[in-house]
Amino acid sequence: MTKQERAVRTRHSLIRSAAEAFQRHGYVQAKLAEISSSAGVSPGALHFHFENKAAVASTVEATAGVTLRRAARLAQHPGMNALQRLTNASHALADHLRRDVVARAGFQLSCDAARRTGLNLRQEWQGCVQQLLAEAADENLLAPHVAQSDMVTAIVAATTGFETLGRDNPEWLSHRSLTGFWRIVLPCLATAEALAGLEPGSTEPSLAGAEVLHR
Repeated sequence: MTKQERAVRTRHSLIRSAAEAFQRHGYVQAKLAEISSSAGVSPGALHFHFENKAAVASTVEATAGVTLRRAARLAQHPGMNALQRLTNASHALADHLRRDVVARAGFQLSCDAARRTGLNLRQEWQGCVQQLLAEAADENLLAPHVAQSDMVTAIVAATTGFETLGRDNPEWLSHRSLTGFWRIVLPCLATAEALAGLEPGSTEPSLAGAEVLHR
């Protein structure tokens, strides 16, 4: 292994160790000494990669952001209608939050108003929901009585609530939980014609299959 490869591996170990510490203790109580020790490196090695705890936390946030955005994007295939894309994106995000400690910790850190880093993944998700519902309206998928602003509020509140509850009980972020949510919401949201072609459990086989792997 080259020196550069060792450095990359060390950095990845530190990011994961930091995510575990932030999730366990919160940003304020997490200690750099614990992060370096759990990663199996010296405090000096940690400071070689990160100037301070704020820099570590920012990297965890940024890494989570990249991972979650990529997951949501890959779950939305060209030609798929906007409501299915929204459903798929929510399943992809929940799956990553459930199984990836860096995604969980980064999402939590980015939504911490006390840190004010400028990155807020919860707001990004709200923007995604708003955009996809607007596209659904343009595609004539929404039932006539649906108020987009009310539906954005309901979907964002529920799905981010799953993330919060999932910190203590991963079942909230399970494929079954998200599927149950969409089974209730989609009939209130979509026209009868659109509803007939929607899959509340996501059209991504890997997401449904992940339920078995996580048990």
